[in-house]
Amino acid sequence: MSDLEETLVLVKPDGVARQLTGEILRRIEAKGYEIVDLKMVTAPRDLLDAHYEEHQGKPFFEPLVEFMQSGPVVAVRVAGNGVIAGFRSLAGTTDPTSAAPGTIRGDLGRDWGLKVQQNLVHGSDSPESSARELALWFA
Repeated sequence: MSDLEETLVLVKPDGVARQLTGEILRRIEAKGYEIVDLKMVTAPRDLLDAHYEEHQGKPFFEPLVEFMQSGPVVAVRVAGNGVIAGFRSLAGTTDPTSAAPGTIRGDLGRDWGLKVQQNLVHGSDSPESSARELALWFA
């Protein structure tokens, strides 16, 4: 039985600014996943509002949207067997300080002590969110 899936990966503005996009993509491909589509965008407010809709009204929502608009984002459509859970494991835990060595966030992330966590990447957390997010970013 095949667990072929697609997921959205975003290289956030901090990853782009630190010139880590190539290293992040290298790790995705080294894991055996396929990059199906890729684009660099400066995300408009309406796209970010839709992407983070479940967080609207929370204290961190506005700072998060401001951070995501602070520079270009690389949006990547990635395919592979079990890629949703696999990429999230490859990315590491949300907090770069506690992310395990060997993960993207554990090896490359920094704890900046900022009001919004700048943790390099986003990966969809379920098949439902993956379908929704891919439709937003790759309409």
